[in-house]
Amino acid sequence: MYTLAVRKDFIARHYLIGGDWGPENYPNSHHYLLELRLAGDSLDQHGYLVDIVEVDKHLGEVVGYYNEKMLNDLPEFAGINPSIEHFSRFLCEAFNERLSFANISKVKVVLWENDTAWVSYSIHR
Repeated sequence: MYTLAVRKDFIARHYLIGGDWGPENYPNSHHYLLELRLAGDSLDQHGYLVDIVEVDKHLGEVVGYYNEKMLNDLPEFAGINPSIEHFSRFLCEAFNERLSFANISKVKVVLWENDTAWVSYSIHR
């Protein structure tokens, strides 16, 4: 199986709800690093798993939606904790909907919140 990954960093803000999370209960920002991984068994007629330029375009658009935003104010986070777990799922679902490559069997987002903590979410097609 082939896997292609592209990365992009961005800043988003949030505050956690529903528990005593210390400083995370107050608005704060994170410098996120998003890694999008696409996997499939076959290559296209050019010998590519996917067109990286097209993937990078979608990566920029999705990240652009969240960049410098307060996650708590966005409709997808209404009534839920804007945890990195929820965030990684929303990102993965957005890419799964946007990327129409027929040979992709798995979409995975690895989202780093800082230098030591990350979460991933995968969708098998």
